Amino acid sequence: MSPQLLFMQALNGLQYGILLFLLAAGLTLVFGIMSFINLAHGALYMMGAYFAAATFSHTDSFTLAIAAGLGGAMLLGVALDRCGFSRLYPREHLDQVLATFGLMLFCNEAVRMIWGSAPIFMSLPDALSETVVVFGTPYPLYRLLIILVGLLVALGLYLLIERTRVGMLIRAGASNRTMVAALGVNIGWLNTFIFALGAGLAGLGGAMVGPILSVQPGMGDSILIMTLVVIVIGGIGSIRGAFLGALVVGLVDTLGRTVAPALLGRVLEQELASTLGAAVSSLAVYVLMVIVLAVKPEGLFPVKKR
Repeated sequence: MSPQLLFMQALNGLQYGILLFLLAAGLTLVFGIMSFINLAHGALYMMGAYFAAATFSHTDSFTLAIAAGLGGAMLLGVALDRCGFSRLYPREHLDQVLATFGLMLFCNEAVRMIWGSAPIFMSLPDALSETVVVFGTPYPLYRLLIILVGLLVALGLYLLIERTRVGMLIRAGASNRTMVAALGVNIGWLNTFIFALGAGLAGLGGAMVGPILSVQPGMGDSILIMTLVVIVIGGIGSIRGAFLGALVVGLVDTLGRTVAPALLGRVLEQELASTLGAAVSSLAVYVLMVIVLAVKPEGLFPVKKR
């Protein structure tokens, strides 16, 4: 295995980790601050991808498509929060799981009825379809753009949470919601803002992945599982944990799919090594999660008590 191939796979793992972060950041905020389990978060990711694909098919504008994925998912998040989810916040987690799981199934069927079951593909503008050389390794420019966007989102979330009045209210609401409400803060609208922010980030992730993967019903189900793994590893409610945990999971998953078959191929037949390597690599992330839970049950980067 050449160093160039390993470096390319490391970049792919970094890009996958950034994509996971876009989903995990919003989900960990909603769960860590509002104590709300949202299994429909993957559906918001899928809806963002469909909003972007539909806008692109009508306008041929990639910028408008990304804006539609982000804005459409945020508006959908506001509607869901104000029309139903706000009543679920004080309920038991089992009620939240059942309601959001049902919404996930509803969204999958809704997009199948509206756009059909066939995958939808988005093409990239010529300017983003080029390949650039990174340390001697050719790599798609658009994947580097995804990495850059994810880093900017991480910086923006840090500044929002740590350097603004809204962030101060979010941190205070996470510590003592009753006291914040007693001071005159509208907790309901603060929750709506948090949920809409998380939905928008999920929609942004779906919109940006459209040109790489096909947009199809149920595309958010599998990535939701990996997002939950990221949150468990990083620490619930921690943006830093979501970011670093996503990078770890992305690198382990991507490099595992490359390294495991190559290592097993040295001692086994190629066909058997490929089969076992795929199985081992798919388990690597979950083994990592088990190890983290055994050593640090609160996650690698838990929220610091203030």
